[in-house]
Amino acid sequence: MHFFYLDESGDTGANLHDAQQPIFVLAGMSVADKKWNNTKERLDAVIADYFKGNIPENFEVHSHQLLSPNGEGFFADHPIEDRLKLVKDLLNLIVELRHYVHYYAIEKSSLQNANCQYQTVYDTCHPYLLSFDYLITYMNWHVKENLGQSARGMIVMDEKEEHHNSVEKIIQNRRFEVPANQKVKWIVEFSYPIDSRKNPMIQLSDLIALCIRRFMEIEKGYKPRVHQNVKRFYAECFDIIDSRVKGRNVIERNGRNTNYMNEHIINMQCKARVQWRRAYGIRR
Repeated sequence: MHFFYLDESGDTGANLHDAQQPIFVLAGMSVADKKWNNTKERLDAVIADYFKGNIPENFEVHSHQLLSPNGEGFFADHPIEDRLKLVKDLLNLIVELRHYVHYYAIEKSSLQNANCQYQTVYDTCHPYLLSFDYLITYMNWHVKENLGQSARGMIVMDEKEEHHNSVEKIIQNRRFEVPANQKVKWIVEFSYPIDSRKNPMIQLSDLIALCIRRFMEIEKGYKPRVHQNVKRFYAECFDIIDSRVKGRNVIERNGRNTNYMNEHIINMQCKARVQWRRAYGIRR
């Protein structure tokens, strides 16, 4: 079994005009059941090293606190150099342990005048719902094509009350209501963690989503006054994340009339420039 974790960044619901959060990202990491315990142990070791063995009681990694200018919560007033190193150490765990990353990013303004002709059970101009629907397609493809004949997947996501009914409709539709050749077969279960904020893989997924969003905001010109060092830091984070993405191009659905949805998803996808690494001085 492979667990596909999901968290979001920049969620303003159906509001596509939020100048403070112009990019939406739904993202996460996948972990094979055989690697879960080892991943948790390695994560605990990284955190223990950061706090020099004195991990605060009830500690959780909140990405916005970790990456706020002066640090907040458990990271209040911690030196920025230490916090940025921790971010890199956490992301590099995904590379070290050979986990995969999945994400879909949307520049919200692109949805304002979009006209998707594919009829389905949700509003295809809603960033969260469109991203969730697409990532089901992506994860189903990833399990089928890359993880072995006997592999199956489970999606584990933070429950969002405002999206709950629509998410349930999407799951029902993709598993049971579409034509047989379009049904999701390799993702066999969907689950909400009992306490998502204390689930380490959800916390890492939150960090992935935030780093992607901030990089895309810089890349798309929304943060022109950001210092060059900050731009490079988020580009380096994105480089780590991108190295563990199996499929960078949109995975298209097959079946009657799905060309409309495929075209919509391709057009709405927020992507970096082809030569983005060169622009930020990053070498592979």
